[in-house]
Amino acid sequence: MHFDWQFFWTSLFTPSGPFLDGLVLTIVISVVAMILATIVGLLVALMRRSRFAALRWSGGVYIWVIRGTPLLVQLVLIYTGLAAVGLYQFHDVSLVGMSVKAAVQAAIIGLMINESAYIAEIIRAGLDSVPKGQFEAAAAIGMKPAKVMRWIIMPQALRVMVPPLGNSFNGMMKTTSVLSVIGVSEMFLVTQSISSATFHTFEIFIVAAIYYLALTTIWTFIQAYIESRLSRQLGIEQRIPLTQRLLGGRRAAPALQP
Repeated sequence: MHFDWQFFWTSLFTPSGPFLDGLVLTIVISVVAMILATIVGLLVALMRRSRFAALRWSGGVYIWVIRGTPLLVQLVLIYTGLAAVGLYQFHDVSLVGMSVKAAVQAAIIGLMINESAYIAEIIRAGLDSVPKGQFEAAAAIGMKPAKVMRWIIMPQALRVMVPPLGNSFNGMMKTTSVLSVIGVSEMFLVTQSISSATFHTFEIFIVAAIYYLALTTIWTFIQAYIESRLSRQLGIEQRIPLTQRLLGGRRAAPALQP
C-alpha cells in the first residue's frame, strides 16, 4: 500500500473548492437544524408538562416515535416517501438571494425532527431539576407563570441543560454525514466524490476525519465558555480543564464558595 503524502498534505491545508463548500454546508445545516430543533423541543417539553392529558399524550407519542426510528429511515420518508405518496415534494427555493436545494431543505427538517425529540427530554429534565417549591414560592408572591419561568426557573435549568444540548449539537455535526443518502453535498458526500475521482480513498477520508475532529473540538471550546459563563452568573465556580473535556476523566467538583 502506498500512502500519497503530497496529496494528503495538499488536501489538508489547501482543500478544493467543493470540499470547502461541503464543509460550510455541514456547518450551516447543523446550526439551522439545531436552532429549529431547540424551538420544537421546547414546545414538546412544555406539552409533556401540560395539565391537559391530550397534550401530554401527544408529546409522549412524538418522542416515542421519533426516538424509536432511525434517522436514515426518517430522512428517506421525508424526502422521497412524501413525494411518492403525493403528499409533498420538495423543490429548490430562493431565500435571501440564495438557492436552497430541495435535498438541503429535507435534510434540515429531518435533523430538526429527529433531534427535537431528544432535546425535548433534555429540556424536560432540566425544568424538573428545579425544586417545585420555587414555583410555589413565586406564585405565592403573585408572580405570573411566564415571569416565573423567565426569571427563576430557566436560569437554573439552563445550567443543567447546556451540557447535554452541547453534546447533541456536537453529535449532529457528525451525523450530517448520513445526509449523503439523500444527495446533500455536505462534507462526507464531497469526500466520496473526491475519492472516486482520485482513487486516494485512505488519504482523503483521513482529511475528512481531521476536519470533523476540528469542528467538534472548536465546539467543545465554545461549549466550555458557555457553561463557565452560566456558572459564574449563578455564583458557582466551575474548574474543569479543557483537556479533561476533550479526553474525558473524572469531573472536577465545583469549588466551594468562602
